[in-house]
Amino acid sequence: MEKLDMLYRGKAKELYSTDDPDVLWVKYMDQATAGDGAKKAQIQGKGILNNRITTVLFRLLEAEGVKTHFIRRISDTEQLNEKISMFPLEIIMRNTAAGSFAKRYGIEEGTALKRPILEFCYKSDELHDPFINIDGIVALGLATEEQMAEVSRQARDINDKLTSIFDRIGVKLVDFKIEEGVNPQGQIVLADEITPDTCRLWDANAKTGTVGHLDKDLFRRDLGDIIPAYEEIYDRLAALADREGIAVE
Repeated sequence: MEKLDMLYRGKAKELYSTDDPDVLWVKYMDQATAGDGAKKAQIQGKGILNNRITTVLFRLLEAEGVKTHFIRRISDTEQLNEKISMFPLEIIMRNTAAGSFAKRYGIEEGTALKRPILEFCYKSDELHDPFINIDGIVALGLATEEQMAEVSRQARDINDKLTSIFDRIGVKLVDFKIEEGVNPQGQIVLADEITPDTCRLWDANAKTGTVGHLDKDLFRRDLGDIIPAYEEIYDRLAALADREGIAVE
């Protein structure tokens, strides 16, 4: 596989074309951002860890029947993904009130929700990723009603499966965002990444009265170094995959 031209450079990844038109070459960067890009830093080792964490999580989800665009990890910071047509949406699942959701509704962070909440944002840096509902998505031609029914079903299914995975390693999945798209076979599949950058993860074994952040809130809120937390997440996930006989390379 040969890496060709850069197609896109985002906040955390670079995407390249390859000599196979159906395959993308993805490089994870060490850059961390928060506050819609207002806060930035280079954190050595972050790209390696996010590449590894996405690899193991996608393999664990695939073992439970979730279709993804992931092909394989090819280096410490790089992986190959199937090239798909992405929906311009952030798909957000919330299990516990935290972050912007808690602030928006004046709810104490950590409050358990009576049911998981599914939200959508329109991906647009210029517009700062505004919230959008399914009527708006369909009206603007971002996806069809049928596609959004399947996206919603998959989001809730992924939430159930991810919650179980993290439960098994002593981590509470507070909320997360994912992206999806349509593969060449016309299937809607999970794409992009799942990492502590895109999930809010709390250590279930944290001392009473503490949260035990294992995610990017450490960076957002100046609470400490993210690298030990990301290493902890990877080590626990890798151990789980090993116990369950799932190859992650």
